Amino acid sequence: MNELIERLTKEAGLNPEQAQKAVTTIANFVKEKFPMLGGAVDQIFAAGAKEDGAE
Repeated sequence: MNELIERLTKEAGLNPEQAQKAVTTIANFVKEKFPMLGGAVDQIFAAGAKEDGAE
């Protein structure tokens, strides 16, 4: 997850807090619009959090 936040800070010019909010907003949007992907989205972000050392 940190890799995505780092990219958003570098490429989009967001600060880390803004980048985190953007990632959360996008994940929630995908889960809302495509409920069948909700579990996959949760797993992707949970896996990213584990890789980053934050559970």
